[in-house]
Amino acid sequence: MSLDPSSPPVIFQDKKPHYRRRSKPRRSQIQRSWRYFYLRFLRLRGTPGYISRGLAFGVFAGCFPLFGLQTIMGVLLAVIFRGHKLAAAAGTWVSNPLTYVPIFAFNYKVGQLLLGFGIGETQVIFSDNWQSWSELKESGLVFLVTLFSGCLLVGAIASILTYILSVRFLSRWRRRG
Repeated sequence: MSLDPSSPPVIFQDKKPHYRRRSKPRRSQIQRSWRYFYLRFLRLRGTPGYISRGLAFGVFAGCFPLFGLQTIMGVLLAVIFRGHKLAAAAGTWVSNPLTYVPIFAFNYKVGQLLLGFGIGETQVIFSDNWQSWSELKESGLVFLVTLFSGCLLVGAIASILTYILSVRFLSRWRRRG
């Protein structure tokens, strides 16, 4: 300690840290978040079939353009068909702001093929200037029926594949651990 009154007293000495520097770089926050949710999913309680049913119904609901209602629809289907509710909510994340447009454009094209609109000259054409309210309403109805038909088919196929793959994955992961 110095006795000079004009200099501040030295209470703490500058010491080098006693820990070693990590050899690996730290993971980014996004990678850590994904890993956290991945491990949380794997550690859900319930049988692989129960968890997979919930996830499949969540993916099914996520294929529909019902923004804000997808999670409610997925959880409701999981409750009705005895699936894991949290897995259903997570399954609806298949559609998010980054994937809305590609998923729903694909669903619309599938709906056109399913209903026969994509073949030859029967393709649906939306006019820029409708002459009456009934024409506008009819075009909107055709669009919605086409989109929802495609969503139903794509959602059914995606949910079946999700169920099969997640049951296998969870069963193997739990046998291993």
